[in-house]
Amino acid sequence: MSSTMKAAQYNTIPIPNPGDNDLLIKNACASLCHSDLMLFWGHTAEKPPMEKVTIGHENTGTVTAVGKNVVGFKIGDPVGCLGCSYACYECEGCRIHNLHCVQRTGKLHGFTTHGHFAEYSLADYRNSMVLPVGMDLPTTAPLFCAGVTAYHSIKKCALQEGDWIAIIGCGGLGHLAIQYAKAMNLRVIAIDISTSQLESAASLGADLTFNSATTPDYQKEILTQTNGGAHAAVVLSASNAAYASAPTILRINGILMIVGIPKEPLPINALDILLGKYRIMGASSGTPQQMREPIEFRHEYGIKPHLTTFNGIEHIHEIVELMESGQAAGRFGILF
Repeated sequence: MSSTMKAAQYNTIPIPNPGDNDLLIKNACASLCHSDLMLFWGHTAEKPPMEKVTIGHENTGTVTAVGKNVVGFKIGDPVGCLGCSYACYECEGCRIHNLHCVQRTGKLHGFTTHGHFAEYSLADYRNSMVLPVGMDLPTTAPLFCAGVTAYHSIKKCALQEGDWIAIIGCGGLGHLAIQYAKAMNLRVIAIDISTSQLESAASLGADLTFNSATTPDYQKEILTQTNGGAHAAVVLSASNAAYASAPTILRINGILMIVGIPKEPLPINALDILLGKYRIMGASSGTPQQMREPIEFRHEYGIKPHLTTFNGIEHIHEIVELMESGQAAGRFGILF
C-alpha cells in the first residue's frame, strides 16, 4: 500500500519571495492548458511531485518585485512567461528546448516548480517578456503556451502562400493555429470530431471543414479538393487515431507536424519516411528566443484567443471539467 495519496485542499499560502533571477508577478489571468491535466492522467513523462505544487504555465500579470540579478524589467511592467524556468538559456540543449539544459536545472511551471494559478507567482526573468503596449492582459495569457506553440507549428512548415495546411484538432491550440495560418496567407483545412469546434473554425476563415467522425470519405474529399492533398498536417489533437489518419491526407513529401501528445507511441511506417512519402517535424513552446515573435505577430494581426474567463480561483474545478469534456471551444482562464 502506498504511503502517499491525492487530496483536495483549501489553502491560503504566503506570497513567495523572488530569488535572484525571479520576477514576482501579480497575476491578471492564468489559463488552463491540456498538458496541465496530463500529470493527473499519468499521460506525461513528468512524475507527480511529492510536494504540493501549484498548477499552470500560461499567465500574464504585472511585476511587483524583482530579484537582484534581474535586468530589463521594472515594477509595474505587464509581462508573460513561458513554461520552463531556471535553465541556463545558453547551452546547446537550451537552444532547442530549455528542458534539455545541460545543467539540468530547468523546471516546468505546474509540474516541477510552482505554476501560476495563484494571485502571485514567480518566473525567471530570462524566460519572460514585457508585453507590447496596448495588449490586453487576460486574453494574452493563453499565448504563452498555446499561442507560441501554434505559431511555430505553422511557421516551421515553411509553406508558400496559397499552400494547403490541415489543422487536426481545432480546440485550444487549433483555433489559434487557424488564425496564424490565415494571416500567413495559407489555405486551411480544419478537421475535428466536434461540430462546435468546426463551426468556430469556419468563422475564423477555414477554407474547408471536415468532421472525421461523421464523414467516412473525408480523406478522399481532401485529396480531390486540394488537387493532391495538404502540403502539411498539424496534429494538435492528443488522439492516436488523429496521427494514424493524418498521413492519408498529405500530398507526396508533405509534412506531418507533431504537437499533440498522445498516450500511446505513434504508429510510424519507416518505409514511408525512407521513400519520402511524408516528412515528420515537431513544434512546442520552445525557448525564450522564440517567444517574442509570435506575441508581436498576434498584436500586429489581431489574433484573438477564444478565452472564457471566471473570476476567482474557486472556479478551477469547473474549468478543468470543461476542458476534459472536449466540447467547448478555445481556452479557459481564471481572473485574479
